[in-house]
Amino acid sequence: MQVVILENPDAVAEYGSQIFINRLKSSPKSVLGLATGSTPVALYKKLIEACEAKEISFSDVTTFNLDEYLGLSGEHPQSYRYFMNEQLFNHVDVNTANTYVPPGSAENPVVACKEYEDLIKQNGGIDIQLLGIGRNGHIGFNEPSSGLMSRTRVKTLTKETIEDNARFFGPDEFQPHLSITMGIGTILDSRKVVLLATGENKADAVRDAIEGPLAASCPASALQLHQNAVFVVDEAAASKLSQCDFYKHIEQENQKLIQQLATL
Repeated sequence: MQVVILENPDAVAEYGSQIFINRLKSSPKSVLGLATGSTPVALYKKLIEACEAKEISFSDVTTFNLDEYLGLSGEHPQSYRYFMNEQLFNHVDVNTANTYVPPGSAENPVVACKEYEDLIKQNGGIDIQLLGIGRNGHIGFNEPSSGLMSRTRVKTLTKETIEDNARFFGPDEFQPHLSITMGIGTILDSRKVVLLATGENKADAVRDAIEGPLAASCPASALQLHQNAVFVVDEAAASKLSQCDFYKHIEQENQKLIQQLATL
């Protein structure tokens, strides 16, 4: 597990975006796993800027989103399909037919989950999966108690997550309590995972995910099992880690090695 601690949220977005930019430069037909929420927005802005500058292209890219509210159509302003269109897809040269979000309005959600898993496999699996992390350690909508090898499925949201997301819904507006989410096992199948976290309110979850035991009580701790997982966090989100100086030292040495290899 690689832990990158940076000064502020903008530095986190810049570091994370460069991982995706470098991937698209070397592999234009990449399969990307994407996430919603406030944290990835700054990263998406940087990807849009890179696309507008012709530095990268999304024309041959396929994307799979982590999750979607069950009961919302893709046209609903609070759906994650709508979010992705507004925050990324409408601003880059992606073929929207190759952008997949779990179908929140599926007539048979159980069948839709199996079909989503199959679709990921048919496309060769996910090359890079972007993640945020909830205050309770959830990734996607895999709430505490989720099986560490779970697959795409219908999931009940915790009261904490519902309360965190209530600000996006009007007082009289329907707010779903169910979702379709990639499972933790599905996420672990990705070839690389990039988790972004900013702010002091994420510090407990970041600590438990990186330094705590592998446990269903913190779903993100499952990333300890991944061979190529990168946590990119700001100083505030890293404030409760016990080994901050060590992680910073490792990253400095990694950057030196990368520079040395680039000269060979």
